[in-house]
Amino acid sequence: MKKILTILIFVSASLALKAQQGMPQTFCNPINISYQFSLEKPSRRSAADPVIILYKDNYYLFATSSGGYWHSKDLLDWAFVTTKDLPFEKDAPAAAVINGSLYFMPINSNIIYKAVDPIKGQWEVYNHSFPLSVGDPDLFEDTDGKVYLYYGSTNNGYLKAIELDANNKLNPIGEPVDVVRGNPEMRGWERSGDYNTLPGRPWTEAPWMTKHNGKYYYQYSAPGTQYKSYADGYYVAEKPLGPFTYSQTNPFSAKPEGFISGAGHAATFTDKYGNYWRIVTMIISVKHKFERRLGLIPVTFDKDNNMIAHTEFADYPMVMPSHKIKDVAELFPGWMLLSYKKPTKASSSLEKNLSSLAVDEEIRDYWSAKTGKKGEWLSVDLGSKCTVNAIQLNFAENNTQLFGRARVLAQQYLLEYSNDKKTWIKLVDKTTNENDLTHQYQAFKTPVKARYFKVTNYRVPSGTFAISGFRIFGSGNKNKPLKVASFSVVRDVNDTRNVTLSWKKQPNAIGYNIRFGIKKGQLNRVYQVYDQSELTIRSLNKDQKYWFAIDSFGENGITKGVEKEAK
Repeated sequence: MKKILTILIFVSASLALKAQQGMPQTFCNPINISYQFSLEKPSRRSAADPVIILYKDNYYLFATSSGGYWHSKDLLDWAFVTTKDLPFEKDAPAAAVINGSLYFMPINSNIIYKAVDPIKGQWEVYNHSFPLSVGDPDLFEDTDGKVYLYYGSTNNGYLKAIELDANNKLNPIGEPVDVVRGNPEMRGWERSGDYNTLPGRPWTEAPWMTKHNGKYYYQYSAPGTQYKSYADGYYVAEKPLGPFTYSQTNPFSAKPEGFISGAGHAATFTDKYGNYWRIVTMIISVKHKFERRLGLIPVTFDKDNNMIAHTEFADYPMVMPSHKIKDVAELFPGWMLLSYKKPTKASSSLEKNLSSLAVDEEIRDYWSAKTGKKGEWLSVDLGSKCTVNAIQLNFAENNTQLFGRARVLAQQYLLEYSNDKKTWIKLVDKTTNENDLTHQYQAFKTPVKARYFKVTNYRVPSGTFAISGFRIFGSGNKNKPLKVASFSVVRDVNDTRNVTLSWKKQPNAIGYNIRFGIKKGQLNRVYQVYDQSELTIRSLNKDQKYWFAIDSFGENGITKGVEKEAK
């Protein structure tokens, strides 16, 4: 009997372990890492211009002015590393694996570093007299062992390319080749401004090279890092130094709206299973134009070898795969936003930072309590008992006086739920947390069925208790929204870079994804809006034909719309 009981316990434990292992792990952009406070006023957190490199079974993440770098086994949990061996307060560093070793190259520097033991922060100078001082460098090793440098950051010149000598300290060979120059007169997405409405030359920058199916994809960013419209396009060539041809699908990576916008200045990489990803710069730019965050976005290539960054619902929960995916749809768990513009209450609020700003799907504004004292709280009423799979708490920096990483305390809080506002049940206890993470994402193994959710402050790093997004994901109790079966799409005859769409709002819809592309059935660009029935897009390529569709989405799913050609 004891033997049978032991076997049953073993089997039950094994089944439980398998069930746990079978549960997909998820994450939510912006990614939850220890963003450093700026070294100069005003006090704000930031990270940008990122690179992720897979080296010896570890992912390494480097970003602008972050005081160090991170490493991870799974792209989910990141450990921070700092060292005196590298200069960290420079922008847009390059990192690459060349001939089995990891190299690091800062912007506008004549020094290239080589890793000795990057997990321990041990590096050495590999080349102390590199002859070029370049902006936004990208080191690239081709499959034949040859090495190239792609570089540039300019509003009036060219982004460039040059071969490097793999056998001589990675010094240049030959002369640079001109590749990309901004052309906003033809490319609406390169025009400056959040909505591509400002005059002046765009800031083209951030070259990155990806080789796929024998073709070379020279990626670049425009129009500027401070804009919601910050996006990436690419040129393609048969050889690493060109000649390169502009892709009419550009920008292939763009996220002009949503909770957090921007999908520019990025690095494309493959994970351990061969899936392509982009680590991108996402935009806040309120306290300072260089107030930014990082996001992970999946990438695929279509049958025509077009590169596609999948930004649809790119700030909703996403599955981190443990295998080579067959379809990008595998990465979407189907958890919809439940908290949008739901009623909120707070212990206190500053006059310009009302509690409703925590649920308006805009990271650029936020709720703030009057103090940072223990006991300040914020609650959200979903209106009815819903199934909740995940919650993302995005803490804001209000009246902070912190700089760098020294003496920064971690945010401490308690997250609870209730169905009557009287009895509160503990959901996430971070009251003794010591990890400085400000975009706290929690997915629940067992979904929670509740109506009310409350977060209570126990400690803030500095300033007041403030939240830019109290975001609750799962499924509600309504039907799926109805289809947008018809809509108007009018191309501006005087400026074909612009198009205006209008439609009727649909029952049970909280928002709409406007999908568009240059071929029917390949509508891979997405513009997401909430509570709107009209939109002008100013990011088209001049004189290029486009197809459009409008999908409605709500608390219980997505309803695809019909496709229509713009006349």
